[in-house]
Amino acid sequence: MSQLRFGASDVAGVRFAVSPVWETVSSMWALADPVRHAVHLPWLDQARVTIRRPDVAVRVRPLVELTRPRGWLPDFLTPPAARPDADLAEQLDQIAATPPDVVVRDLLATIPARPLSPFGQALRDDPAGRLPELVTALRVWYDEAIAPEWPRIRALLEADIAHRAALLAEGGAGQLFGQLHASLRWVGDRVVSDDPWQLDFDLGGRGLALNPGIFTDRRVLWNLLEDSPPGGTYPVRAVATLWETPPLAAGDPLARVIGSGRAALLNLLDAAATTTDLARRTGMSCGNVSQHLAALHAAGLVSRSRQGRHVLYRGTEAAAVLLRASRGE
Repeated sequence: MSQLRFGASDVAGVRFAVSPVWETVSSMWALADPVRHAVHLPWLDQARVTIRRPDVAVRVRPLVELTRPRGWLPDFLTPPAARPDADLAEQLDQIAATPPDVVVRDLLATIPARPLSPFGQALRDDPAGRLPELVTALRVWYDEAIAPEWPRIRALLEADIAHRAALLAEGGAGQLFGQLHASLRWVGDRVVSDDPWQLDFDLGGRGLALNPGIFTDRRVLWNLLEDSPPGGTYPVRAVATLWETPPLAAGDPLARVIGSGRAALLNLLDAAATTTDLARRTGMSCGNVSQHLAALHAAGLVSRSRQGRHVLYRGTEAAAVLLRASRGE
């Protein structure tokens, strides 16, 4: 069990971001254990083909060696995003600028879980000289395996953040952390995490950067060091929908009245969602979704609210009545 202790400024400093470098790094876990990550099989099928290509394999080898199964990640490899919409280039610059002594310290901290790989040893012995190889490996793997799917991945991550922001606005930090993951609970001035690491960490007024992860499946993973920004990655909601494009509800009685696109949206709006998330889940364009939502909102079937830079849509009680009637309930 671990605990994170919060002061007033830490509560005020809780923030969310999407981290492309985290998805790039953690995707290696799915490749190494496809049974555990079977929900990602559509992506894994293509990723396995990609990583077997000789031109890719040789360049991503440093990343493969630092993300081996049953090992720990060196913390410098997954820095919290500096801002909510940070892109990969910014995060790679953060990694490239890691001081050599921090690289060595973080590598040595992983040894209790598993001895260093050959590249890990080389990086420990010459951090300044070998770190560019790791940055290149991250860039290559992102470009080859993550970038083609990044729009749908980002849409899911941003939809999750919008949901969490709404919880924070409605019920404060206690509600946010109480629903962030089943392993967490808010107790007084701290978050208690049911995990095996036995951490006792005071955030010290630096706040906490949180990011959802699609390849993070069992618990919240912490990045907690005294001399770096505290961060945590938690399993994203609705990950099972990521690789699916459900058919529009053409056979639905309601679809025959209001159209299949609008019926499909209403069926998804029992929980708040953004336009980009709805586009990803239905296969419609964002423009098409926006037009349907505008019509549904004008008819009183959809409500909308702004949470930060996100606009959230949700079905109204009138929509729920229509859905129940169309299902014969």
